[in-house]
Amino acid sequence: MANIPELLSGHVTLEVECLDRLYLNGYIGKLATSGGLVTFMREQLGKPVPSPVVLGQVTERFRESVKTLAERQQIPVYQFAHQERKDDVANRIRRQRGIHDGIVFIGVAQEKAQAFQGKKIHGQFEFTRDKTVYVNHYYFYIDDADFGPLFLKVCSYAPWGTKLCLNGHEWAKRQLEKKGIAYEALDNGFLSCADPEKLQQICDSLEPEDIDRLYRKWLKRIPLPLRPEDRAAGYDWSLSIWQMEVSLTQIFDRPLRGREFFEEIIRDNLDLGRPDRVQLVFDRVVTKKTPGEFRTRVIQDGVHPSLHIQYKNFDLKQYFKEGRGCRTEGTFRNPNDFGINKGLSNLPYLRKVGREINRRLLEVERVSHNSGLSGDSIQRVVQPTVTEDGEKAPSLKFGQPRVMALLLALTLFQHLIDGFHNRDLRGLVADLLGVTTEQYTAGQMTYDLRRLRLKGLIFRPPRTNRYFVTPYGWKVARLFSRLEARVFRPAMAMFTANDAVLPFPLRQALDRVDLQLDNLIYNAFPLPKAS
Repeated sequence: MANIPELLSGHVTLEVECLDRLYLNGYIGKLATSGGLVTFMREQLGKPVPSPVVLGQVTERFRESVKTLAERQQIPVYQFAHQERKDDVANRIRRQRGIHDGIVFIGVAQEKAQAFQGKKIHGQFEFTRDKTVYVNHYYFYIDDADFGPLFLKVCSYAPWGTKLCLNGHEWAKRQLEKKGIAYEALDNGFLSCADPEKLQQICDSLEPEDIDRLYRKWLKRIPLPLRPEDRAAGYDWSLSIWQMEVSLTQIFDRPLRGREFFEEIIRDNLDLGRPDRVQLVFDRVVTKKTPGEFRTRVIQDGVHPSLHIQYKNFDLKQYFKEGRGCRTEGTFRNPNDFGINKGLSNLPYLRKVGREINRRLLEVERVSHNSGLSGDSIQRVVQPTVTEDGEKAPSLKFGQPRVMALLLALTLFQHLIDGFHNRDLRGLVADLLGVTTEQYTAGQMTYDLRRLRLKGLIFRPPRTNRYFVTPYGWKVARLFSRLEARVFRPAMAMFTANDAVLPFPLRQALDRVDLQLDNLIYNAFPLPKAS
């Protein structure tokens, strides 16, 4: 069976990086607080007594405007049942209606929302949002000329939040059609394209301004709880990123090759969710204080498995798409996990981070599967050597706690664009050794960095204090760390434990080894004959 690098290099016919599903939150900043809501009712609506009755009037007017639009344009209105799959209903009605650049149908669903609730205290109403309530939400399922199928959801209760859901692949399809470039669709992706380079350029070109323009277009065409004069007065919606999927799709020339690739991934990467390996993929230090679960799950849907790796609120998954392509997909559920604001303007940077994570996962999988080194390469690491310049390179002995901690910490920095400093690595090595940075001194770190540099595992550009891991260094660190964690440490624990219970065939084999060693020693040093 071909290995992962061979399958990726020789059998991929199309590779596309694109935004997949994008779920955006529309909010009115001035109505985020109870004080802002009271000011809105008094000053904008001209109601001297702000009360739930006023909010009820706004909601009722909105409901009537939705009903009027549906009747005037003969748009179907569908009441969603509890836990009904909305996507299934939407796909069915879209096929039946065939609307282009218009509202396909309006869905109504009772869902949870943090809506304002009024309570009378000392003769005045106070509004809070500390509890969730079930209220009506109106789903406007739309076909847009530029973005294809999407929906815009509006909450009927104050502060009247909205949600916009669209798909980057569908947007790219519409752009290809406008340019007359032929393609074959793969669900919400691509199976082939007559101009792959142009396709990738289109996927890269989707900007926040395009999405905001789409949002404003449809806010003008659907009924809204607020009047045009309210929005002109500053009570208008802004967009933030609620959920965002960044995907990498690799189409294989034959389904068999893709299946082989995915089986190799599943077999060799079941531990990617462990904190030490999450660090490699997400480029983040994971400590005991890091919130969230870190785990790997293999989910079986019929005969199709999918690999899921979780980091905080981020879900990274791989699955074999429609028997033809490997989809690597990262889902941001809270951009703050990566120190990024939720504002729509940050979409390009968030997309870049998502693509780096997807690529990093593939690189970790590739190196994990092909991390072998020759005997000479290993000897060069574990034995003292002399460089071509005549410098003595001290050994990095396998199994020595300080060396193993150094190599394990080193793997974290494989994909850091800006490299790392002495202090960066020193803190990680000290943590792995279970000592303080006062005990693992800066001088010791400098000595270790010199060993790594002379062995060719890292390099330092001239006139800088930054270090970078070499490809050779990454393979050494990865191989040694895996051997120590997966083979030697478990084996030594098993053999040295007083109550170790070994499988019977292994126990027999070890007994035979002990007997042969005893015989060898006895023959080499026979006991003297009694006189």
